Amino acid sequence: MSELSVPAGEVRAPAIPLYDIVPYAIFFALIAALLFYFVGAEEGATSIVKGMTLHEWVHDGRHLLGFPCH
Repeated sequence: MSELSVPAGEVRAPAIPLYDIVPYAIFFALIAALLFYFVGAEEGATSIVKGMTLHEWVHDGRHLLGFPCH
């Protein structure tokens, strides 16, 4: 549709090309995966950070998301 066929008074959001969104989607997917790891798997054999400090920081989030930790 061209801009001339839009009825008067109607406001349309501009179309965002997919190649403009892809870098942000990849960035947020990596951040989400990192957060998922730290909340869900950061303890025991797969631990990156030694000690229980990180576990205690994300403890309530683990239970909220359904991860067992006891």
